[in-house]
Amino acid sequence: MSNLLLVEDEARMREVIKMLLSDLDLNIYEACDGEQAIDLFDNETVSLVITDLKLPKISGIEVLKHIKDAKPEVPVIVITAFGSIDSAVEAIHQGAFDYVTKPFTEDKLRSCIKKAMQISRLTSEVKYLRREIEGKFTFDNIIGNSNEICEILRLAGEVSLTDTTVLITGESGTGKELLSRATHLNSSRSKRPFLPVNCAAIPATLLEAELFGYEKGAFTGAHQLKKGKFELASGGTLFLDEIGDMDMEMQAKFLRVLESKTIERLGGSKTIATDVRLIAATNKDLEQMVREGTFREDLYYRISVFPIRIPSLRERRDDIPLLCQYFINEFSVTFGRRAPAMSDKVMEMLYNHPWKGNVRELRNVLERAMILAKGDNITARHVILNESYAKPLGELNLDQIVELLLRDHRVGLEELEKKYIQYAMEIAGNNVSKAARLLGLSRATLRYRLDKM
Repeated sequence: MSNLLLVEDEARMREVIKMLLSDLDLNIYEACDGEQAIDLFDNETVSLVITDLKLPKISGIEVLKHIKDAKPEVPVIVITAFGSIDSAVEAIHQGAFDYVTKPFTEDKLRSCIKKAMQISRLTSEVKYLRREIEGKFTFDNIIGNSNEICEILRLAGEVSLTDTTVLITGESGTGKELLSRATHLNSSRSKRPFLPVNCAAIPATLLEAELFGYEKGAFTGAHQLKKGKFELASGGTLFLDEIGDMDMEMQAKFLRVLESKTIERLGGSKTIATDVRLIAATNKDLEQMVREGTFREDLYYRISVFPIRIPSLRERRDDIPLLCQYFINEFSVTFGRRAPAMSDKVMEMLYNHPWKGNVRELRNVLERAMILAKGDNITARHVILNESYAKPLGELNLDQIVELLLRDHRVGLEELEKKYIQYAMEIAGNNVSKAARLLGLSRATLRYRLDKM
């Protein structure tokens, strides 16, 4: 139910308006003068205001100005006498949503209120979503208390106070975009757009149009003018992800824009000034690419003014328990379940895993585990790890080897025994006695098993 503040000095008119709105889902507060209206507005949660312009003590215009100064998102409908249109126009200039003139029709008032309620509801939803997004991408949501993460947060916090170009490097899944969004939201540009562009996902022939825009008729299919990301991000931050995948021709054009701080749309001749803060990211070694001639040296030095490297999860394993708890709590809320416990054995598995997919991979593993774990505990059978890049066999202990083999349901006990003996014979150069010693068997027992095979 929405709360409406009705400001009208005539009691009879208040009753008429309340009657007309009785079937709408509204809780109505009443004020008979401007002073009472301001007091109610300041002390109650109000999502819509209807006010007469001619009020005792404080005028309706002053009430309107107070509301717009305090909560500009609250729509205000003003009521004015017929013939006082100038006052209504002034109210619109001061930020009123709409106006109705006395005597007004029921349809006019109800239609105006319904539109205002819809605007109020949408505004509230946008504010809620903005808070959710900003909360998700703050520095507080970069989880970890290792020295490496603390140093990264310190650096990002300092550079967020400036407009300096930032280059974030690190493996896939380490959180480069998360850090870039947090840097933007902690900067003076936080109220302006943050626009990401994935250079690896956009074909080279389209990347220029995506960044700089194009004029109508610039190429086949360009039926209307389109602004590029540089224009759309004006006053905010442009995040270029996977900048190492930008081809050499585009690198040259991009460098020219960075140096001149101007762009030209495709098919256009007008020079347009740009005001964006650039944050770039890559999982590639740009210095090596510069040496190989696949990335421009001048562009590399232009974008790496303030480099930040995010370490892999393997380099900060001490953060794994904290990350696990964070993700489990997150999924317990998502799935509407109590957060399950995790055994020491599971934590040891997670701690020793190579995590080539980094934090993103850990999150996916825990999401699957939460789905599979029906009870109060996550056990080893609920944790499905990617073994395609497992450690060399010589680095695994016996328990890990057995666990690895059991996870591959194609390997049965009989086949395992056969393979074990075959490899022993190969290592022993088909010498039965030597192979028997490797297997911890007598020569006769090994001979019997070979005959059986």
